[in-house]
Formats: sequence, structure tokens, C-alpha cells
Amino acid sequence: MRINKYLADQKISTRRGADELIKEKKVFINGKLAELGSQVSEGDKVEVRDAKPKEYKYFAYNKPVDVITHSPQGEEKDIKETIKNSLIPKDVFPIGRLDKNSHGLIILTNDGRITDQLLNPKYIHEKEYVVRTSNKLRSSFKQKMEAGVKIEDYVTKKCKVKIVDEFTFRVILTEGKKHQIRRMCSALFQEIADLKRERVMNIKLGNLKPNGFREIKGAELATFLNQVFHQS
Repeated sequence: MRINKYLADQKISTRRGADELIKEKKVFINGKLAELGSQVSEGDKVEVRDAKPKEYKYFAYNKPVDVITHSPQGEEKDIKETIKNSLIPKDVFPIGRLDKNSHGLIILTNDGRITDQLLNPKYIHEKEYVVRTSNKLRSSFKQKMEAGVKIEDYVTKKCKVKIVDEFTFRVILTEGKKHQIRRMCSALFQEIADLKRERVMNIKLGNLKPNGFREIKGAELATFLNQVFHQS
């Protein structure tokens, strides 16, 4: 196994961060200075010396409608631009996406270790949304959504749906295909008027106002990280 992958698997650093530690001559394998691309075998002793532990930060952020998560075009504003004058550290980035017309909870962090665990479809983590439609929900909507919906050549995983009223429902997903809820609703002839994400795992949007944020810490953070790193 390559040394940068080993350090990433041990949650010591991201692969990119591990490469930086190696360049700074802070990584040793069996007492010898590691090089970029060095291999680690079972039984090898790996040490990271004189490395200042990175202070990881995590924030719950309420993304407004019309704010882009990543890669804005033209006059569009992304999250980085929107929060640049706030108290959030400059090195944080959003985990996952919400499309331009959707709003609600996005987790911001400078911890690259959790990106794959949260976004890779092989891991199961709940995300909860409230959706309002512009046409009345069909009587078979809940049953068909929960069973899985064919969107192009893919059938979505089973999900949980709670009907709030004839135009509103809550849905809990464990996957995150691009525009998944919009595509599922379209396949079932329902047009979305509003889509808000209210929860990612144990992190809830709560009373955060649009463009508002709060730091995730204490017991809430401990539960979140335990779920990220120890549940599949």
C-alpha cells in the first residue's frame, strides 16, 4: 500500500495532506525517511514526527436558493463567495451539493478525511428533505417513491416518505444521485415547487436563517464523526 493511502486510511491525513507531510520530511517507515510513493507492508512501523495536528472545523450552513455549491458561472455566487466575510475559516469547503434552486443544510468543513465517507454510495448515511410540489400528490406517490424509482438506467434505493399534506412530503434518502429527488418526482409526474434539506445524519438545520451558520461541536460533533467513520 502506498504511504499516502496508508496515512489516509489511518485517518491521520488526506492523501494530499500526506504527500505534504512526506515532502516536509516528517514521515518515517521503520525509522527511515519516507518518499513520495513509498510502500507500506503489514508489520511496518510508520511514524509522523513533528507534525502540528490540524484543527478540524465543522459548520452547519443554510444555503439559500440561487447560491451555487461549487463552480459558479458568470454572475452566479457560490458558497465560498457568500461566506467570505463571515467568521467561518477560509479553508472550509462544502461536503456534497445542493442545486441552485434548492436550499437548506450543507456541511462545511476543512476535514478532507470525511469527504469520501459522506459521498461514496457504498456508505449509508441518512439525508432528510422537505419537498413541496406544485401539483397534488398522487395517491400512489408514497408507495412508488419508497419502492425505488427508475431514473434513466438506474433504480433508486428504497427510501422513507411521509406525506405532510396534499402538496408536501418529507423524504429520507441514503444515497445522493445528482438531482435525485427532482428526477424521481419527474418520473412520477410530480413537479417540485420547493426543496429543502433539513438533516444530514444527526446534524439538523434547526432554526438557522438563510445564509446562517453554526459550528458543530461537543456531543453533536462526536456523534457525527462516530457515524462517519464507524458506520457503513
